[in-house]
Amino acid sequence: MLSAKSAETIRATLPAVGGAIAEISSVFYDKLFAAHPELLRDLFNRGNQANGTQQQALAGAIAAFATALVENPDTPPETMLNRIAHKHASLGIARDQYYVVHTHLFAAISEVLGEAVTDDVAAAWSEVYWLLADSLSSIEDRLYAESDHPGTWRDYRVVGRYAETDDAITLLARPADGLPVPSRLPGQYVSVQVELPDGARQIRQYSLTGTRTDAVEFTVKNARGTPDGEVSGHLHRHVTEGDLLQLSAPFGDVTLDEGDGPVLLASAGIGCTPMIGMLGHLASTDSPRQVVAVHADRSERTHARRAEFDQLVTKLPNATGHVWYEAPEAEHPGDRTGLVDLSTLNIPEGTTAYLCGPLPFLRALRAQLLDRGVPADDIRYEVFGPDMWLAR
Repeated sequence: MLSAKSAETIRATLPAVGGAIAEISSVFYDKLFAAHPELLRDLFNRGNQANGTQQQALAGAIAAFATALVENPDTPPETMLNRIAHKHASLGIARDQYYVVHTHLFAAISEVLGEAVTDDVAAAWSEVYWLLADSLSSIEDRLYAESDHPGTWRDYRVVGRYAETDDAITLLARPADGLPVPSRLPGQYVSVQVELPDGARQIRQYSLTGTRTDAVEFTVKNARGTPDGEVSGHLHRHVTEGDLLQLSAPFGDVTLDEGDGPVLLASAGIGCTPMIGMLGHLASTDSPRQVVAVHADRSERTHARRAEFDQLVTKLPNATGHVWYEAPEAEHPGDRTGLVDLSTLNIPEGTTAYLCGPLPFLRALRAQLLDRGVPADDIRYEVFGPDMWLAR
């Protein structure tokens, strides 16, 4: 809990710091990477740095945590903390790295705010930072202790590569050391580290899609944008059967709850991957739960794991599947053309909803679910890349 003196200072300075936090984040990363270029090369996502989303996410997370400390001091933002801690654990973040971040973050705060950063202001915001860092470190230490994965990184050999669509492939990999595959929960992801032509060792996360106990399986979309995805492009162009990949233990806070209550699994685009993992788990355990599976895509041709979606829904005794295509390439129901409309579906009382897809899709479906009476606490989502929504 924030001390009374610091809480008063944070409350007074939050508007000024909050208004400048985006600039502070940008200056912070400039200073961090100037002092430690290896972090940009081998740890941080260079694409997210280039397009600015990582800076925005950091700014939002700091502002959200500080706001929570002064407005709801007895209720820590557990969802935000767990989301960040799982991502950090998948990267192998260590406690001593928080000291490095503190040095450059507070240098950035001083540079941007200048004389406004008095000793009391610096002390108060330092207290906020260390409360955040200690909270994250505690969760990360627990995650490391609970993992049955030998170390941060482990060599896996690719034993299968399968084309899903024109821009999506599925990779199947087994531990090269012959030891068991680590336990995982439906909905979790692994980090994949690859060495790029310039020597950088970049890392990305991919949701686990299979239920096999002797291998891990994940689907990779070849990301196109500004810039194009470095790791996804490398995996598409260069990785074949027999190659070695370095993978982390499974992590991720958005996992399918055990129980017998109804669930809604809704995805768009490559957001289908954690939902395929959840559907696969339900089917492999002969779950009697009511399941409403929803997917949105541009067309049949771009829908990765389409046949498996149908097969898994069919295996479940109390499941229904619903697919919307924006531009169907074959005969397709008119009421399933365009954007997802949950008002046409039966959503059982007591449903827990799991969502994954682009931010506009998540916002639209969350609004529809709230209109249908689904409590906000029962709506969970996974987003690929920096979480621009959660940090607000």
